[in-house]
Amino acid sequence: MFYTYCLESQKNKKLYIGYTENLKRRFQEHNNKQGGEFTEKNGPWKLIFYEGHINEHDAREMEKFYKSGYGRDVLKDKLKNYLKINSEIV
Repeated sequence: MFYTYCLESQKNKKLYIGYTENLKRRFQEHNNKQGGEFTEKNGPWKLIFYEGHINEHDAREMEKFYKSGYGRDVLKDKLKNYLKINSEIV
Protein backbone atom coordinates (compact mmCIF):
# COMPACT_ATOMS: atom_id res chain seq x y z
CA MET A 1 0.00 0.00 0.00
CA PHE A 2 0.95 3.62 -0.56
CA TYR A 3 -0.43 6.47 1.49
CA THR A 4 -1.27 10.10 0.92
CA TYR A 5 -1.22 11.94 4.24
CA CYS A 6 -1.66 15.31 5.88
CA LEU A 7 0.21 16.51 8.94
CA GLU A 8 -0.63 19.49 11.11
CA SER A 9 2.12 21.46 12.82
CA GLN A 10 1.64 21.54 16.58
CA LYS A 11 3.82 24.65 16.54
CA ASN A 12 1.86 26.89 14.16
CA LYS A 13 -1.06 24.84 12.69
CA LYS A 14 0.47 24.74 9.18
CA LEU A 15 -0.44 21.73 7.04
CA TYR A 16 1.99 19.43 5.24
CA ILE A 17 0.90 16.98 2.54
CA GLY A 18 2.96 14.03 1.38
CA TYR A 19 2.91 10.43 0.21
CA THR A 20 4.82 7.34 1.29
CA GLU A 21 4.87 3.57 1.25
CA ASN A 22 5.57 3.36 4.99
CA LEU A 23 3.38 5.82 6.88
CA LYS A 24 4.67 5.02 10.37
CA ARG A 25 8.34 5.39 9.38
CA ARG A 26 7.70 8.58 7.40
CA PHE A 27 5.76 10.16 10.27
CA GLN A 28 8.64 9.39 12.65
CA GLU A 29 11.11 10.89 10.16
CA HIS A 30 9.13 14.13 10.02
CA ASN A 31 9.09 14.39 13.80
CA ASN A 32 12.80 13.51 14.05
CA LYS A 33 13.66 16.36 11.67
CA GLN A 34 14.54 14.04 8.78
CA GLY A 35 11.70 15.08 6.50
CA GLY A 36 13.05 18.15 4.75
CA GLU A 37 13.43 21.85 5.48
CA PHE A 38 9.73 22.70 5.82
CA THR A 39 8.94 19.88 8.21
CA GLU A 40 12.15 20.49 10.21
CA LYS A 41 11.22 24.15 10.81
CA ASN A 42 7.54 23.61 11.59
CA GLY A 43 7.45 20.43 13.72
CA PRO A 44 6.46 18.67 15.85
CA TRP A 45 3.71 17.16 13.71
CA LYS A 46 0.38 15.47 14.26
CA LEU A 47 -1.06 13.06 11.67
CA ILE A 48 -4.59 14.28 10.91
CA PHE A 49 -5.47 12.48 7.65
CA TYR A 50 -4.34 9.61 5.48
CA GLU A 51 -5.74 7.48 2.70
CA GLY A 52 -4.46 4.26 1.19
CA HIS A 53 -3.77 3.53 -2.48
CA ILE A 54 -2.95 0.27 -4.23
CA ASN A 55 -0.18 1.78 -6.34
CA GLU A 56 2.40 4.52 -6.00
CA HIS A 57 1.22 6.50 -9.01
CA ASP A 58 -2.24 7.05 -7.49
CA ALA A 59 -0.73 8.17 -4.16
CA ARG A 60 1.62 10.58 -5.94
CA GLU A 61 -1.22 12.01 -8.03
CA MET A 62 -3.36 12.59 -4.92
CA GLU A 63 -0.43 14.31 -3.21
CA LYS A 64 -0.10 16.67 -6.20
CA PHE A 65 -3.86 17.26 -6.20
CA TYR A 66 -4.04 18.04 -2.47
CA LYS A 67 -1.14 20.49 -2.90
CA SER A 68 -3.00 22.36 -5.65
CA GLY A 69 -5.31 25.26 -4.84
CA TYR A 70 -8.52 23.36 -5.52
CA GLY A 71 -7.15 20.16 -3.98
CA ARG A 72 -6.25 21.98 -0.78
CA ASP A 73 -9.84 23.22 -0.60
CA VAL A 74 -11.12 19.66 -1.10
CA LEU A 75 -8.83 18.38 1.67
CA LYS A 76 -9.88 21.17 4.02
CA ASP A 77 -13.50 20.30 3.28
CA LYS A 78 -12.83 16.67 4.23
CA LEU A 79 -11.24 17.91 7.45
CA LYS A 80 -13.61 20.80 8.14
CA ASN A 81 -14.91 19.49 11.48
CA TYR A 82 -11.41 18.73 12.76
CA LEU A 83 -10.03 22.06 11.56
CA LYS A 84 -12.98 24.00 12.96
CA ILE A 85 -12.48 22.50 16.41
CA ASN A 86 -8.67 22.32 16.50
CA SER A 87 -7.31 25.27 14.55
CA GLU A 88 -7.94 28.64 13.02
CA ILE A 89 -7.38 27.55 9.39
CA VAL A 90 -11.07 27.36 8.46
